Amino acid sequence: MLKHRYILPSIAAAAALVVAAAGGALSGGFGGTASAATNGTLAATAGCGKAPTLANGTRTISSGGQNRSYILRLPDGYDRNRQYRLIFGFHWLNGSAQNVSSAGYYGLLPLSNNSTIFVAPQGIDAGWANTNNRDLTLFDDIRTQVENDLCVDTTQRFALGWSYGGAMSYAVACARPTIIRAVAVLSGAQLSGCNGGTTPVPYFGIHGIYDSVLNISQGRSLRDTFVRNNGCTAQSPREPSRGSLTHITTVYTGCRSGYPVQWAAFDGDHTPSPVDGSSSPNDSRTWTSGEIWRFFTSLGSTNPTTPPGNPTTPPVNPTTPPAGGASQIVGVQSNRCVDVPNSSHNNGTRVQLYDCNRGSNQSWTYTSDKQLRVYGDMCLDAAGSGNGAAVQIYSCHGQTNQQWNVNSNGTISGVQSGRCLDVWSTANGAQIQLYDCHGNTNQRFNLVPLA
Repeated sequence: MLKHRYILPSIAAAAALVVAAAGGALSGGFGGTASAATNGTLAATAGCGKAPTLANGTRTISSGGQNRSYILRLPDGYDRNRQYRLIFGFHWLNGSAQNVSSAGYYGLLPLSNNSTIFVAPQGIDAGWANTNNRDLTLFDDIRTQVENDLCVDTTQRFALGWSYGGAMSYAVACARPTIIRAVAVLSGAQLSGCNGGTTPVPYFGIHGIYDSVLNISQGRSLRDTFVRNNGCTAQSPREPSRGSLTHITTVYTGCRSGYPVQWAAFDGDHTPSPVDGSSSPNDSRTWTSGEIWRFFTSLGSTNPTTPPGNPTTPPVNPTTPPAGGASQIVGVQSNRCVDVPNSSHNNGTRVQLYDCNRGSNQSWTYTSDKQLRVYGDMCLDAAGSGNGAAVQIYSCHGQTNQQWNVNSNGTISGVQSGRCLDVWSTANGAQIQLYDCHGNTNQRFNLVPLA
């Protein structure tokens, strides 16, 4: 069994418990939240300009009615007026926040050149079961505490972890896509849930080809979630042969701008620190930290969606429903139209953004009973009521999931859900979903008469 400084003496117990955890966690269901991100400028936190009260070391925090803890590492010479990158490093099963801190936050600390604030949370029972979303709540609470006291660039938050820590990083990507800029998942599996999991997030997966604890197929499955979400071209990446003692990193093509996916497969077992040319893991010689750091730092800033309860200013020329005539639904952010792909008439076809062309598949009529009809007998339909629910066409039946309020601030909200039409990208083919109304431009539309 592998032994190295990341794992300390507990590797054997950790491996057995991860396998047990995988069996239990993967059989359960997880409800969801999702969100959408829009490109924008840097955003400072409330802690910018303030004299900090937080300092390096172990911090305690009340979260979800429990006392939890994390280790904080500030850059040397912390400057209250500089916006810093924020990285969460999640430990493995039977590991600890102290292990992550001692190992330089998966080797990223020595590469950061005092540009980054690091956080290592401590899991309950040394793991990340995320029961009733308790660990997502911890992530939220730590982030809030740190950002209220320290200066963070809210468009440059990241998470990574190995094994159970990778599972928790994946859960954060699924559930907090507008909070997190990117994640790196080392030898992970779906052990901590995936609430949402339909919105793009830059993703870097790393896995050993003969992982004896969490099979590489589980890592591929996590990767493929974000291959789909990020609009990347599906492929079967090359992976090294056993005995080659190498790794192969694949950068997916076709991904939405700003949402890359990378996959690195290595000739090795269950370890966060593989070394090319050697079968012995080594923290200081591993290639993983360098590749993760390059992936994180290559990403430009995004402006996360404004949270519910903080609406943006309504547009100067708010949308008003037309008087029964056909209209195009034009996105304020994209200047593209709500479109039925390939002029499909099939129930369940998900609507998208596409260049406006005045075609029948972009011709919508807002009726007196609050339906948005296309082709005369098909309705804009919400496939669910939660954040991230698909918006599709379906034969009109008059139920509330096909009724819409066209609001004065340009949003279009579902009568059943109270949530707004929302799109995560301005590109052709960007799919439309439901999300909590906030009024950013990615949720605002103009109904432009076709007459």
